[in-house]
Amino acid sequence: MSEIVIGWKKKWSFFENSHPRLAKWIYQIFYFFVFSMGVTIFQYLVFTFLPHLLGKGLAGTEFMWPRVDLELFGVKFTWSLLGYEVLRDADGVVLIGGGLGYFISYETGSFLAQCINFPLQRNITFKSKGNPVYQAMWYFIAWVVISLICNGFNNLWMPIAQQYVAPAIYNLLVTFITGGVSMVIFFFVFKIIFPEGESKSTT
Repeated sequence: MSEIVIGWKKKWSFFENSHPRLAKWIYQIFYFFVFSMGVTIFQYLVFTFLPHLLGKGLAGTEFMWPRVDLELFGVKFTWSLLGYEVLRDADGVVLIGGGLGYFISYETGSFLAQCINFPLQRNITFKSKGNPVYQAMWYFIAWVVISLICNGFNNLWMPIAQQYVAPAIYNLLVTFITGGVSMVIFFFVFKIIFPEGESKSTT
C-alpha cells in the first residue's frame, strides 16, 4: 500500500511541476467536492431529524414571507422566500416536515454546515492566508444570498414533491439540489474571497 502511495505522490509531483495551474485547479476542485459532500451529508441528517426533535408544535406553526398563492401541476400552494407551509395529511393532522420547525431545521443545518465548511475550504482547499474576519464576512453574505435563492427555488417544487414522496426522499432532494446549486456558486465565491498565499489586511 505504501508503495502505491509513494508512486502516486511521485506521479502527482511530476504532473504538478509540469502543469502547475491545471494541477492547482484539480487539487482545489477535488478537496472542494470532498468537503462539500461531507457537509451536504451533515445537512441531510439535520434536515431529517431536527424537525422531529422540535416537534409538531413548531411544525404546525406557519412562518412564510412573502405569501404568494400559486398552482403548478394541479397542486395549489403558497410560495415564499422564507419559511415553509405547514404539512397536513388528508385528515388535516399536522405532519413533521413543514412550518416553522422545518425552517429552523433548514437554516440551522445550513449555517452549521458553513461553520464546518469555512475553515476546511480556507485552510486546506485554497490554502489562503487572507484576513479571516474579512473572508468570514463575505462568506456569510454569500451564504445569505445563496440561501434566499435556494429557499425560493425549493418552495416552487417542494409542495409538489410532498404530495408524492416521503419526507426522507424530498429531504434528500432538497439537500442535493440546494447543495448542488450552492457548490457551483460557492466555488467561484471562494476563488475570490480566498486568495491563495496572500496576506490581506482588509477590514
